[in-house]
Amino acid sequence: MIQLSILKINGYGPWTLTLGSDREHELQILQAKLYGELQKIFSEKNCLVFLNRADEFFVVSNGLNLIDHIEIQKKLREKFAIKLSISIGFGDTPFNANLKAYEGKKNQIFLDREHEIFGFLRNEPEDIVTIMHFDVEGLTSRRNSFSPFEISEVIFELYSKMIKFFSKIHALTFFMGGDNFMVISSDEAKKNAQRFIELVKRDLGIVLNCGIGTAKTSREAASFATKSLDTIREIRNSGKEKPEIYELKC
Repeated sequence: MIQLSILKINGYGPWTLTLGSDREHELQILQAKLYGELQKIFSEKNCLVFLNRADEFFVVSNGLNLIDHIEIQKKLREKFAIKLSISIGFGDTPFNANLKAYEGKKNQIFLDREHEIFGFLRNEPEDIVTIMHFDVEGLTSRRNSFSPFEISEVIFELYSKMIKFFSKIHALTFFMGGDNFMVISSDEAKKNAQRFIELVKRDLGIVLNCGIGTAKTSREAASFATKSLDTIREIRNSGKEKPEIYELKC
C-alpha cells in the first residue's frame, strides 16, 4: 500500500491577483522557497516531495501519522503567509492513493479541521514503496549537436510519453530536472519498465537507464533507485555489458 499526502496552496489564483501585474518574479521566488522548505521538512521524516505543479506537491508519506502532518502544517504556517491544505489517501497503487486523497478533499472528510488536513490515513509498518529512477543515456553527447532548448523539447516529449504510459498502469511520473524522472511505481509498472524502454528507443531514438528501489519509506526507496542507476553506470564504465534495469531492495 502507498500513502500519498497532496499539499495545495489555498486560494492561490485570487491571492496572486492582489499582488498586481508585476508579480511573476515574486511568485517564482515564493514557489521555489516553498518547494525547498517542503523538501527539507519531509526529507527529515524520510519522505520525498514531488512537484506536481507550482501550487501543488505530492508526498509519498508512508510512515507518517496525523501528528506528523499537524507538526508539518505548524512549521509551514510559521514560515509562509499563504496556507496549504493537505489531502491524504492510500491505495494498492499510487494512482488509487491519489484518488483516495482527492475523495477526502472533495467530500470534506476532515482528519484535523484546524490544520486543514483531509482524507484517510494508513500507517502500517509492513507497507513498502517502490520508486523507479530513469535517466537518459548519452544526453551529454547530444549537446554537441543540439541547443539547450532543442534538448528540452526532447526531454518534455519523453516526459509526456512517460506520464501517459505509466498512468495507464496506475503509476505516477514526475520530472526531477535535467534528464531525470522518477515514477512512484505499482507492481504492474515495474513489470512494464522494459517495455517502456523499448518503446522510447523505437519512437524517440532515446536510450534509457532505469534504477529501481524498494523500501519502507520513499526517501529510502529513492536512495536505492538512485544507487541502482549508479550501479548501471559503474557496470558500463567497467567495460562490461550494462543492464538497462537494475534493482535494489532493503
